[in-house]
Amino acid sequence: MKQLLLLSVLFTLFVAGSCEPEPPMPCLGCPAGGEGRLITGPSAATPFELEVPDFMPRPILDESNPMTEEGIALGRRLFYDKIMGRDSAFACADCHRQEKAFTDGLALAVGIDGLESPRSAMSIVNLAFNAEGFNWDGSSEQLWEQAIHPVENMLEMDEDWERVLGRLRDHTDYPERFRAAFGIENTNEITQELAVKAIAQFERTIISADSHFDRYFYLNTEFATEEEQFGADSLFFVENVPVGALHPGCGHCHNRPSFGDNKFKNNGLDDVASLDDFPDKGRGGVTGNRFDNGKFRAPTLRNIALTAPYMHDGRFATLEEVLDHYATGGHGVENEDPNITGFTLDEREKSALLAFLRGLTDETMLTDERYASPF
Repeated sequence: MKQLLLLSVLFTLFVAGSCEPEPPMPCLGCPAGGEGRLITGPSAATPFELEVPDFMPRPILDESNPMTEEGIALGRRLFYDKIMGRDSAFACADCHRQEKAFTDGLALAVGIDGLESPRSAMSIVNLAFNAEGFNWDGSSEQLWEQAIHPVENMLEMDEDWERVLGRLRDHTDYPERFRAAFGIENTNEITQELAVKAIAQFERTIISADSHFDRYFYLNTEFATEEEQFGADSLFFVENVPVGALHPGCGHCHNRPSFGDNKFKNNGLDDVASLDDFPDKGRGGVTGNRFDNGKFRAPTLRNIALTAPYMHDGRFATLEEVLDHYATGGHGVENEDPNITGFTLDEREKSALLAFLRGLTDETMLTDERYASPF
């Protein structure tokens, strides 16, 4: 009996000693400093100068994220690649479609599980001219900072950044692209910051400045129709509008050439009992200033005919509804913009104003291969 017990113990020790230990589980999102692997290939990025027409504002560049050809190419791929979303099933481009001027055509943005965001997906054209922070409420000071949150927002892409980084580091192509754009040497140097900076570089290149309006007003290569001219001269571009004036004067917040000042305003959408009662506090939720409650960005009207529904919550399905809203003059809430005064607009005037607004569509941008999916 003792011999059998001794043999059993010896056999157990032999088996235990001869088995290889199980390899450790791969660390998909290991921070820099992990083992990683060396990346070979070019590492000197090519500087890129953003060119815009002379009639447009000068681009506002980010010194912490200089633009390069390699960085833009990387950002374009990341923007369109579903590898950025949960289970590699959702991309930035799912909410920002080129044919809709980089919006999604929905009242409220819809994420990976079909859940609605409380706000609409903003157009991302002409972000290079924005000095007022990003998102409807200006919650991100830099463009690349804005790109962080959609990935991890459960109502949008609903993914953990560490898993995204793991997929990028293990990819057959992305490590070399990150090296070419940012000069890194090891896969563990692929970080969240580099990924979103590349996306921001691409987004900054999306320029809309070739509309029918630009061609007849700035370039003199086309002509405005009589209706468009009436809409512009008599209704849209009206300065020094007195209180109670009988015209909209849209240009106070949406003047050329940008057609949006990106500043934050209460444009009379909600009738609330006090400044504390806005269903979405907007800019006030960022600043903590009660007087900023209910204020949202005044975005560009370029391509406005393509970006319905309108407002931060998509409440208006058509441009006609938008004009009808502004004609009512708001609700008299104490922080409403002073230009929300109301006006009369007959059918001829409404038709002329709509004709002018439709002339702000940039057909070239909608099909420009530089902004399209690289896949």
